[in-house]
Amino acid sequence: MHFDGVAQRDGASAGVVFVTPQEEVLPYSFTLTQCCYNNVAEYQALILGLEIVVDMKQLQLQVFGDSPLVINQLLGSYEVRKPKLLPNHGYAQKLIGWLGDVTLQHVLRKENKKANTLAALASTLTLPDQTQVTIYQKWVVPSPNKDKGTENEHEHLVAISEAAKEDWQKPIIDYLSYGILPEDSRRRTEIRRRAP
Repeated sequence: MHFDGVAQRDGASAGVVFVTPQEEVLPYSFTLTQCCYNNVAEYQALILGLEIVVDMKQLQLQVFGDSPLVINQLLGSYEVRKPKLLPNHGYAQKLIGWLGDVTLQHVLRKENKKANTLAALASTLTLPDQTQVTIYQKWVVPSPNKDKGTENEHEHLVAISEAAKEDWQKPIIDYLSYGILPEDSRRRTEIRRRAP
């Protein structure tokens, strides 16, 4: 399992990649519901991955992360000094205790690209004040070697969701013309500031 967390001003996200013994890659991308700093985001990514492994009832796991702080704190090489990290560290240790054989290893960022990309993708696709974008993975053209008689008619259905982008001028025009302001207090303040 590879994990990575990303914290930015607008929010935080996490990426987890599992590689099975059969070389299957299982990618997961998460947005975190609370703003936090980078080390907490790293712990959250690790914890999300460990929770998935506990649900899978896997008893053997190799964990790779590019955060030397998180890896070394869990290995006991570094002391946990920041109070904000203590609950994350404790919960991660508890999850590791539930699993059988877990090895933790620090890797360079370039060796953790997939998890980093998934974390960055989650933060990019959930921009504030915009519609969340859902990604679907689908191949819509049937393979040529399929029997025509056994084809399932639902096999070729594709789900599409449109990401609506709000025109930045509309809220300002609504405010200046009709005195209408959004419910979100941050957006109200921003519109009042930008309107003149």
